[in-house]
Amino acid sequence: MKLKIVLEKGMDGYIVAYCPTLKGCVTQGRTEEEAKNNLKEAIELYLEAAPKDIRRPEGEYKICEVAL
Repeated sequence: MKLKIVLEKGMDGYIVAYCPTLKGCVTQGRTEEEAKNNLKEAIELYLEAAPKDIRRPEGEYKICEVAL
């Protein structure tokens, strides 16, 4: 999967990184590379299925992955 990300220079000198497709998925870093790495981790966590978010009883659902 490929997602577009935005890197902006913050007022504090850090690089702010966010993914417009994933509302609220924002992070920062001292360098562009650090900001991109931090955002990659944030995106992975954002997209991870959390069992607490599933409303079916355990055993009545299966978590799978799809490639886009």
